[in-house]
Amino acid sequence: MVSPSQHEPIARSSAAVEARGIGRVFQAKGGPVTALQGIDLRIEPGELFGVLGPNGAGKSTLIKILSTLLLPTSGTASIFGLNVATETERVRRIMNIVAGGDFSGYGLLTVREQLAMFAQFYGMPYREGMRRVDGQLEAFGIADIGDRKISALSTGQRQKLNFARSFLNDPWILFLDEPTIGLDVSAARDVRSRIRAFQAEVPGRTVLLTTHYMAEADELCDRIAIVDHGRILAQGTPAELKRMVQREALFIVGLDEIPPSTPLETLRRLPGVVSIAVRDAADAGNDISGVASPMVRLAIGLRDDASLAGVITALAGAGAHLREITKSEPTLEEVFVQLVGRGIAESDAEARP
Repeated sequence: MVSPSQHEPIARSSAAVEARGIGRVFQAKGGPVTALQGIDLRIEPGELFGVLGPNGAGKSTLIKILSTLLLPTSGTASIFGLNVATETERVRRIMNIVAGGDFSGYGLLTVREQLAMFAQFYGMPYREGMRRVDGQLEAFGIADIGDRKISALSTGQRQKLNFARSFLNDPWILFLDEPTIGLDVSAARDVRSRIRAFQAEVPGRTVLLTTHYMAEADELCDRIAIVDHGRILAQGTPAELKRMVQREALFIVGLDEIPPSTPLETLRRLPGVVSIAVRDAADAGNDISGVASPMVRLAIGLRDDASLAGVITALAGAGAHLREITKSEPTLEEVFVQLVGRGIAESDAEARP
């Protein structure tokens, strides 16, 4: 395998990923099992695209097809204009893959020896390969364990090694299948930081990520597809998906008290106000005399963000003392539950024997 920079020109202006009608049926003892049903997907160069779904939804099958590890039963797919079924070798030269929990290594080799071996697999000249090996060891903070045997590594160190290996061939597209599963908070944060740095280094680098961690998807992904039973149920930016659950803007406004001259009914009649209610009373801390200072919070639903100005003006005109204003948004977990009918934890429990 050669580095993409050594390979003949490929149309990087094409879609990074284009899938049309992708289906996959497995033959099992109990009869055929449909893993994917008519998947249509387009990912632009430079995007970090996430795929969310419960166990058995078809996420890993999709990644295996796009990364040339599995042929589709029906439909077509291309990576930067290269057909994954008929131009397999050319696709493999511009991609790499990391799967969470994978142990891709030989226990008797050291970390540096392992990476040097893969550099040779990727067809790199020795000096160029070792330069990249040392660069990835530094980038992932594992240079100090370069001479440690693979068998002695922790889970987090092994996953960082997997990432270092996957970046060696300077891929145009990186497939990440549950890359942070089993990692502690610090190691997962390091991995996410390196993913962002990988994309920032070269315009057009693309990442397709599957994950069970909603916060991770929300933080990293430009767009997300939610899949279940082999079908895409919805796709869009995190904000677009959240708007599927919450149509109106919801703001939480904290006040010392509700002005007697401006009852809630008056506020409800203001332009753009959909709903308004007292959410709770809270201790907002101590005032200058050290006495606990209570706060009333109003949950205000609006047709759009601009309508908030009229509400604030009315409250301020009535003498209300505003303590805080925050915008409340639904989570990706709520979107997931609405579309799939159950949460990730419930989905995992159903999948376990």
